[in-house]
This record gives sequence, C-alpha cells and structure tokens, in this order.
Amino acid sequence: MPAPTLSRLDLSRATLARQHLLARTAAPVARVVHDLAGMQAQLARPPFVGLWTRIDGLARDALPRAAHDRAVVRATAMRGTLHLLTADDYRAWRGPLAGMLAAAGASIVGGRSDGPDPAAARAAALGLLRAEGAMPFDALRERLAARFPGADVRAMGYTVRMHLPLVQLPAEGAAWGWDAKAPFGPAEDWLRDPSLGDPTAADPDPAPLVRRYLAAYGPASVADAQTWSGLKGLRATFAALRDELATFRDERGRELFDLPDAPRPGGDAAAPVRYLPEFDQLVLAHDDRSRVIDEAHRPLVFSKNLMVAATFLVDGRVAGTWGVAVKRGTAALAVRPFAALSRRVRGELEAEGEALVRFVEPAARGWTVEFVM
Repeated sequence: MPAPTLSRLDLSRATLARQHLLARTAAPVARVVHDLAGMQAQLARPPFVGLWTRIDGLARDALPRAAHDRAVVRATAMRGTLHLLTADDYRAWRGPLAGMLAAAGASIVGGRSDGPDPAAARAAALGLLRAEGAMPFDALRERLAARFPGADVRAMGYTVRMHLPLVQLPAEGAAWGWDAKAPFGPAEDWLRDPSLGDPTAADPDPAPLVRRYLAAYGPASVADAQTWSGLKGLRATFAALRDELATFRDERGRELFDLPDAPRPGGDAAAPVRYLPEFDQLVLAHDDRSRVIDEAHRPLVFSKNLMVAATFLVDGRVAGTWGVAVKRGTAALAVRPFAALSRRVRGELEAEGEALVRFVEPAARGWTVEFVM
C-alpha cells in the first residue's frame, strides 16, 4: 500500500501541535523543554519568549528556577550551538552529538591554531575550572592563553567548547537568567554525573535522538533530522528504525517518517496567532521549511550574518517579524507584517502583542503595539 500523502497544511498542524503552538500548555518548564527537544539559546532572552508563547501564565522566574534546580541546562548541543536542554536529554544526547561537535570544531578552527591538540586543550581547561571554579568563557580563554603562549586563543577556546562538556550556570540577578558574565563549569560537576567527563561512557547511537526529533518535529525526512541535529549519515539510522515508524509522502513525493502515535490533527485544525522569538526552533528544525514559511519570505527572516529574526504566525505560517523598543519609559512592540492583515487578525495580534510586551518589559511605564508596513 502506498504511503499516505500529507499536505503542507497537514505538516504545519502536526508540528504546531507538538510545539504547543495550537494551544498553550500548563506543563512545567522542564517538561516543555523536553517536548520541544531543546530550545536554541545563543541569546538569553529568546527561550523566555519561546516558553511564554507556549506555556499558559508563564512566570518570569520559572526558567531560572528550573536552571538553578538543575532540571534544565544551557550547553552546546545541536549544530554546535548553545541550547536549553533538560538535564536528562543533555546526558543522553552528549554521546550521539560528540562526533559532530568535534568535527565542527576541527572544521572551523582548521589550520589557524598553533596551540595544543584538542585533548591537551580540553585537559587544560578542565584543570583550570577545577582549580579556580566555574568562570565566564572570556576568562577561561585568558587563562588558556597564559597556559599556551602564542596559541590562537579564540580557536583554542572554540575547540574547548566543542570537546569539553560544559554547562553555563545561571547568573544571579541577570534579567534573562544568563548574561555575558555567566560562568561555565564542567557538566559532570554541575549535574553530579561523572560519566559526562568520560567520552568512553557515552552511547553514540543516534536512534534515541531521532525518535525524540520526530516526536517534536515530525513527520520529517532524513534531511530534516540532519539539519536540526547537525549529524550526517542518518539515513542508515532511519533504515534501522523503519519497522517501528510510520511513513508518509509530502506533496512533492518526498518520504517522511513519524512516530505512529504522534499527534497529526489535520490541516483544518485552528492555528491561533503566535509570537516567536529570535532563533525559534520552529523555523530552524527542518531542511524543508515550507511547512511554516514561504520561500519568498525567508530572506526577511534569515540574514546573511546568521541572525534569525523574531517572527509571528498567522494561520500557522510566518507572516512577519517583530521587535520591542523602549522610549521615554514606554515599551513599544513593532509588528512588521509581510502583507496586509485583516482587521480580525490585527486585533488578535494586538491583544497577544500587548501581553507579550508587558512580559518582555515589565518595568516600563506604558506598553503599546504598533503595526509597521
């Protein structure tokens, strides 16, 4: 029997349902971070906004509390970028991601560094952190520069970040949980798990990672999973899992995989307006992003300097960008649609936007939502 075909709308609604974007959830932060299979966290504020748009009545301190309780961590993970992950996911995924991270470090550093090899840099960094305690990454680079005179310090620092399991500890008093001075420390110490410091103890099998990816972003292709994770060669993993997965085709005939019992509510499911932060995983998690954004709009969201704009969804699709600025004590959320909006949609965006700007700038004396065409 041929695999069923899923429309672009079907794929949109399936992913939105798993991302808590069809209806907000009352689940705690750590559970939602688990459901999302992590959140990109290159910048400190976006995960707060990403959780606010998914969790009903999110408190500003809920994420820092989860971090202080060590239920979630901020660490280098998929695609070699900082992510928020549950502690359990970080432990489980460090093994499958280790080879990709090492390769990314070697690729970016290339021949620039005359310093020590990765093992020596890793050992030196770990020794410094054990002797002096967790420290901001700039400080760690300075200590490494003193240890290895003449080395390319930035290249060596990147090597350490890719090879040594580190977590960034939450910073006391930081408005968004972490800031540039937030210290990094060995993951094995923060999570009290010696196996994180032993590369031979990590299970490199990517199958559990693939299952979790599909749970959060399916139905999806092999290329989609590779784009999200940064891993290569996942075709063999999907082949090994084929008997336990459901298979589909998209409108262009590409094969998609999914967990059999994962939610697929259908293309007619209602999708409310939602605001997404910069670097939200919804727009980053697929090689084929047509389920959420039109090709013509991609240059308006993805910049050449690798920034990803904050966006908003209308009927499940990226329909514009937004930003917040404070002037004379008033916080204004500027909504920049890609095309004209109906009066109904403008009203929904205004109501949702006012709640968002109050969350982002609680100390302002006033809050407004402005549409900029």
